[in-house]
Amino acid sequence: MKKILIIGIGAGNPEYMTIQAVKALNTVDVFFLMDKGASKGKLIDLRVEICERFITEREYRFVEATSPERERGGGDYTAAVVDLNLAKQQTFERLIGEDMADGECGAFLVWGDPALYDSTIRILQAVLAEGRLQFEFDVIPGISSVQALAARHKVPLNRIGRPIEITTGRRLAERLPDTDSVVVMLDAEDSYQHHVDQDLDIYWGAYIGTPDELLIAGKLKDVADQIERVRKQARADNGWIMDTYLMRRREGEDS
Repeated sequence: MKKILIIGIGAGNPEYMTIQAVKALNTVDVFFLMDKGASKGKLIDLRVEICERFITEREYRFVEATSPERERGGGDYTAAVVDLNLAKQQTFERLIGEDMADGECGAFLVWGDPALYDSTIRILQAVLAEGRLQFEFDVIPGISSVQALAARHKVPLNRIGRPIEITTGRRLAERLPDTDSVVVMLDAEDSYQHHVDQDLDIYWGAYIGTPDELLIAGKLKDVADQIERVRKQARADNGWIMDTYLMRRREGEDS
């Protein structure tokens, strides 16, 4: 029986690797690397660095495949994601079927944590549901960009006894959640700019844990334009950006 591990590798700093993740690395025969193009080569480089740094007990190999891309534009976002995951499912099935021997262990190294805005778990479940392949899989949690953001800004995510909401930039553009603390991920359109008239603090970070890390914090109305400028320049310089932010209502005291 083949075995697949989905290993959360943290939000960019190799030292975010947990002891459980390091132990898991040392059981793997083949690592599947999804190539997202030259501009995102650092994402593969980090995965290779992690393996070279932490694997001490066995030989292993890498197998690379081109990662399918989501169709962008004004179409149906949910349908585009469904199509993307179907394309990834076909790629994963081919990798597991053709590039692993029976009894071997393969792994996908997931940025951050596999349970938070990542589809690897559901894609492997879909592969199994098709019934053409049989394998078992386990999930190893990792330090997410949300946790790393709070740590780097030295703030808790929630006020005492109060909830937080984790959402996307697309949803934030539609409305500001009622909760007084909201974490926003996958914001390609600077959606915080829709709420500069609100009395909010923002804690923003990009490339968290990497040498390219950027951090900005302050009253949203005071720093929103700065974040937009820095974000635009960073995307131009690197060819991609991965950022997260926490917004919090300023009125009231912790309870």
